[in-house]
Amino acid sequence: MHAYRTHTCAALDAAAVGTTVRLSGWVHRKRDHGGVLFVDLRDHYGITQIVADADSPALGALEDIRVESVITVDGTVKARAEATVNANLATGAIEVFAQAVTIQSTAQELPLPVAGEAEYPEDIRLRYRFLDLRRERLHANIMLRAEVIASIRRRMIAQGFTEFSTPILTASSPEGARDYLVPSRVHPGKFYALPQAPQMFKQLLMVAGFDRYFQIAPCFRDEDARADRSPGEFYQLDFEMSFVTQDDVFAAIEPVLHGLFEEFADWQGKSRQVSALPFRRVPYRESMLRYGNDKPDLRNPILIADVSDHFQGSGFGRFASVVAGGDVVRAIPAPGTAERSRRFFDDMNAWAQSEGFAGLGYATRKRGEWGGPIAKNHGEDKMTVMADALGLGPDDGLFFAAGPVAQATRLAGLARTRVAEQLGLIDPKRFEFCWIVDFPMFEYDEDNRKVDFSHNPFSMPQGELAALETKDPLDVLAYQYDIVCNGVELSSGAIRNHRPEIMYKAFEIAGYSREDVDRDFAGMINAFKFGAPPHGGSAPGVDRMVMLLADEPNIREVITFPMTQKAEDLMMGAPGFVSPKQLRELNLRSTAEAKKDPDKAVAPGAG
Repeated sequence: MHAYRTHTCAALDAAAVGTTVRLSGWVHRKRDHGGVLFVDLRDHYGITQIVADADSPALGALEDIRVESVITVDGTVKARAEATVNANLATGAIEVFAQAVTIQSTAQELPLPVAGEAEYPEDIRLRYRFLDLRRERLHANIMLRAEVIASIRRRMIAQGFTEFSTPILTASSPEGARDYLVPSRVHPGKFYALPQAPQMFKQLLMVAGFDRYFQIAPCFRDEDARADRSPGEFYQLDFEMSFVTQDDVFAAIEPVLHGLFEEFADWQGKSRQVSALPFRRVPYRESMLRYGNDKPDLRNPILIADVSDHFQGSGFGRFASVVAGGDVVRAIPAPGTAERSRRFFDDMNAWAQSEGFAGLGYATRKRGEWGGPIAKNHGEDKMTVMADALGLGPDDGLFFAAGPVAQATRLAGLARTRVAEQLGLIDPKRFEFCWIVDFPMFEYDEDNRKVDFSHNPFSMPQGELAALETKDPLDVLAYQYDIVCNGVELSSGAIRNHRPEIMYKAFEIAGYSREDVDRDFAGMINAFKFGAPPHGGSAPGVDRMVMLLADEPNIREVITFPMTQKAEDLMMGAPGFVSPKQLRELNLRSTAEAKKDPDKAVAPGAG
């Protein structure tokens, strides 16, 4: 017999009744029923019920052992009484009568329980992540993540992609988020950077003559955490293709994403639907107008509309003055709200104020009759004309966001989501994908009073060099695109600018000289001077895809060892101070440590 187990804790069923088995695992739960002790024994695969009574030599040891201790049990498989069969357990038809028990490891008193799904503070969960990972929901999430990554690899290879690895130690980039820097021991005063993404390397692979690249790429960015973004590091499905148009990129990756989400749509019985191929394409400007952002949740049926023209010279003076001043009024339908009380609308206004806005105007409607001060001042006939233009019904109310375009757009987008959530309009059993396309190449930076890149500086402008030379920069669109699912941006991508003269011109418009480009992007621009194919790609976030499939609201729940929101690893104690010897080897000194303990912080000879 094997030293630890003949079966896993999910392998036994009625066919094994009468056999002698050996199981090993963690003591999940214990239940003492007056002389009969039941122990749920758990391993990676599942749970088996162990039973011991006065006739069992193992009873004493099992009574004394703490939960989460690791034991090995020898015993006989018995059928459970019909009334005690657990249909929710793979081994629910049997139990193992314990004949002997060996204690492999004893657990101390637990800082958080493993059995059950009680919520615990983040610092406790992350400090004892190895215990947290034993919990059923989190354990299942991490296994889902592994299966998703394996599926991605199979699907990408089937699409003709080859997996390559790119460097982790590289050069700092002046674009994007903050870098994580790594000091060089052999080059005093110089630093490597951890890659924010393999962007330049994957493009260089195309220049090198490889045709279809992918990898499950680790990326490192020194940026703050959000519910859908980890601080420090994340993984993405990074891919690039040569001799392709935007349509070719979409045609290659859509079957991968669609197949992946269909494969796991029924995970844990969730039974969800995936939007059909091809995925819908939404121009950037349309997305900002109709959905109020560039990552729309298409499960939400509400569409925002610009109703500025309806308020020109209106009896509602506030909106009339907004429009006269060059600002806008956006309308957010509130379908089927005739029976909602006035409080529903007042609460929405209070919510908008809590979000930092001046307020959210509204008009109510019941069986075609309008209510509220906006409708009273604007006039019922004009309100009906507006409602008819929006395709509203006689019981649909309206909310209004007014002000400068950027502010009104943002409030309308947030209100669209809030109204749909309050009215239960978002179907949780759907995955709705879309591409956001036709991003502006440039935008005006109000703070620095200059034109700058709006998205990706290495994208090909639509119209190429001629567009850059003849159009207003703010009118130039780019072959840039985002893939969005259920309001979550999975990735950005682009057809790349592979021609040096176009790249120099694009950077010139954004205020960079030719010398700046040659210095800051030397590896890429030099490579492009030796024959570069047209190429493009994208990089959907693995963590975000798993978060959606697991139906988790926070990305931390699908990452094995995440950091806190402050980018700390409480379990391993990172980041932490290092020894003076390590600093000396790197020709560094720590100013933070110097304040704490000057004698320890100074690295002799370090400048």
